[in-house]
Amino acid sequence: MDLLKTELKYLPGVGPKRAQLLKDELGLETWEDLLYYFPYRYIDRSKFYKVEELDKELPYIQIKGQFTHFELTTISRNSKKLTGYFADETGIVEIVWFKGINWIKDAISRNNEYVIFGKPKLFGSKINIVHPDIEEYNKWQKQLASNLYPQYNTTEKLKQSFINSKAIQKLCDNLLKQVKGKISETLPPYFREKYRLKGIGETLVQLHFPADTKELAAAQYRIKFEELFYIQLNLQQIKRRRKQSSTGFVFDRSKDNLLKECFFKKIPFELTNAQKRVLQEIRKDLSSGKQMNRLLQGDVGSGKTLVALLTMLMAVDNGFQACIMAPTEILAQQHYKSVSKFLEGLNVKVDILTGSTKKKEREAIYKGLKAGELNILIGTHALIEDKVEFFNLGLVIIDEQHKFGVEQRAKLWEKNESTPHILVMTATPIPRTLAMTLYGDLDISVIDELPPGRSKIITRAFKDKDVLKVFGFIKKQIELGRQIYVVFPLISESENMDYKDLEDGVEGFSRAFPRPKYQISVVHGRMKPAEKEFSMKMFVDKITQIMIATTVIEVGVDVPNASVMIIESAERFGLSQLHQLRGRVGRGTDQSYCILMTGDKLSENAYERIMTMVNTNDGFEIAETDLRLRGPGDIEGKQQSGFAFDLKMANLSQDGQLVQYVKDIAASILDKDPELSSDDNHIMSIVIRKMNAGKVDLGQIS
Repeated sequence: MDLLKTELKYLPGVGPKRAQLLKDELGLETWEDLLYYFPYRYIDRSKFYKVEELDKELPYIQIKGQFTHFELTTISRNSKKLTGYFADETGIVEIVWFKGINWIKDAISRNNEYVIFGKPKLFGSKINIVHPDIEEYNKWQKQLASNLYPQYNTTEKLKQSFINSKAIQKLCDNLLKQVKGKISETLPPYFREKYRLKGIGETLVQLHFPADTKELAAAQYRIKFEELFYIQLNLQQIKRRRKQSSTGFVFDRSKDNLLKECFFKKIPFELTNAQKRVLQEIRKDLSSGKQMNRLLQGDVGSGKTLVALLTMLMAVDNGFQACIMAPTEILAQQHYKSVSKFLEGLNVKVDILTGSTKKKEREAIYKGLKAGELNILIGTHALIEDKVEFFNLGLVIIDEQHKFGVEQRAKLWEKNESTPHILVMTATPIPRTLAMTLYGDLDISVIDELPPGRSKIITRAFKDKDVLKVFGFIKKQIELGRQIYVVFPLISESENMDYKDLEDGVEGFSRAFPRPKYQISVVHGRMKPAEKEFSMKMFVDKITQIMIATTVIEVGVDVPNASVMIIESAERFGLSQLHQLRGRVGRGTDQSYCILMTGDKLSENAYERIMTMVNTNDGFEIAETDLRLRGPGDIEGKQQSGFAFDLKMANLSQDGQLVQYVKDIAASILDKDPELSSDDNHIMSIVIRKMNAGKVDLGQIS
C-alpha cells in the first residue's frame, strides 16, 4: 500500500477523534493530504518587538519577557477570563485567555522567560493579545531551526479542540519524520536536472519548515512547476489522442444549400471579420473527418448565436440534426426566438424543449426528433432526459457550459452511436492563461470584435446619496422613449447582508415613478415561469418603461430599446457578472448607459472593481482584472474539464508566464514520446494515470 494513502488517524498525535475533525473542517483525510496542506504564510521569528512598540495595526508579532501576575475575572455564570500581565524592560501588556484557563495557570511560572507570539488588538484604550502562542524562551531557542515560522489556516471549531496553527505545525513535523526517505519522486531525474528542480522529499520539508527564504522560493517553484506541467501534459496528451483516433462526421461544403440561403437572404448585415474567421476554423474542423471539440468564446453581444446558427445549418445541409443546450429557460427561449427569426421561410424544422413544455408538445417533439423530421432542437437540461432520442445527432452546442456538470454533458452526446461534433460557447471572456489551463484539451476560437454600429456603453458610478440625480436622468431617458433595467442583488431584506433588495426597490421606484405616467415590470426567481414571461413581454412590448429585476436577466433578455442598466449595490457583484448585466443594454442604435449604484464606503477591492467597469468595456481586460482580484479559486467551472485539479501552490492570476513555459515543455516531450512509454518518462506516465483514475474520458467530453 502507498504509505501516503495512510489515514490520518494513524499519525502519532492525531487519533480517530482529531482525524474526523480534520476531515470535516479542512478536508484532510490521508497523510498525503496533510503533507500537501501548506502554510499560507511564514512569520519572520528573528525579530522581537518591545512592549512599548506594540500597536493594533501590527501583524502577528513576538515579544520576550516575564509574567508579573495573573487576574481571573468572572464574565458570566459559565464564562471566565484570565489576564496575564507580561512585562519587558519597556512596559507591560495584557495577555488574555477565555479558554484553557486552568492549564495556563498551572503551566506558566512567573520566574521564567517566555516568548509570546500573537496579534496585538485594541480593547478599550489598551493593547492586548488574545490566546497567543506561548513558549519558554530556552525551549524556543533549541527547537527553532529557521527564522521562518509556518502559519497554517485553521477554523474556530478546530481551535476549540486545541488544533490551532501550532498544533498543525507539530503534526506536520511528526509526519515528515514518518515519511522521511519514503516519498516517491513524481518527476524523472533527467527532468529535474534539466529544469533545476528540487527533489520532492526536500521540497516538502522546505515548504513546511524552510531553512531560509531562498530555500522556500526554490521549493515553491518546484510545486508550482509540477502542478502546471502535469495539467498541460495531461490535457495535451488527451487532445492529441482525440485528434488521432476520433473520427467525426464529414460536413461537405458542396451541400451548403440552406446555409447559403440563410447567409445571403436572411442576414441583413455583414459578419464581422472575427465571425468569418471563427466560421472558417469551425468549417475546417467539420470537414476534416475528425470529431470537433471547440470552445467558442466571445464578449457580450459579439454574435456567437449567429455563428452557432450557421454551424447548425452546416449539419442540417448534410442530413444531420443539431441541438443547443442552454442553462436557463430564459436563455433557451432567447436562442429559439433568434434562430427561428433567421430561419423563417426556410425548410428547417426548429423546436424548443424545456421543463415547462406541455406534455402534448413534448410527445410531438419526441416523435419528430426520433423520426428525423425535427432538424434543430433548442432546450435546457430537459434535452438529456431518457425520452429524448435523436435520429442522427451530428452537432451539439453547449452554451455557458460551466453551468453543466461533466456527466450532464456526457448524457447528451451519448444519445448518438458516434460522438457528434461539439461546440462549447461562453459569453464570459476567459483570460488566456486560464483558458490554456482549463480548456487545454479543446481547440479555442475567439470572437474579439463587436458588430459595427454598436456604440460604446457609457458607465458611471454613483453613491446611494446621489439617487435623486439618477432618478432625474432616468426620467429624461424615458421622455426620449427609452427603457430602463434596474437590477438588485437580493429579492428580500437580509439580516446578514446590508444590501439593497428588490422588494424595497419596487416600493421606492413606484413612489418616484408613479402610475399612470410610468409603468413598471418586476421579474425575479421566485415568480412562476408564466408570471415572469408575462412581465418580460410587457417590457419587450414597451408597455412598461422600467424593469426591476434580480440577476435572472443576466442572460437571455434582448430588448434593443432598453438603453439604461442600473445596478443597485453594485459592490455586491463580481466583475464578470457586472459585465454580463451591462451587456443587456447597447443592443440598439441609441447611446446606452450603465449606472453602478454603491454604498458610501467601499473596500479597496470593491473600488477597483467599480473603477474597472467605469474605465473599460473590454471583456477580456475585465476578465484579467477579475482573475487578479479574485484568484482562480472562485471561478465557476474550474473543475469542468473532466479531471479535477486542485492547485496547492500555483496561482493562475500570477503565474501566466510559467503556464506558457510548461505548456511548451509538455509539447516538446509529447512530440518525442506521445505515449510517455520511454523509461525516462515512466514516472510521468504513472502520475498521469493517477490523475485520470476514475474520471470521465476526456476524449468524449468538452
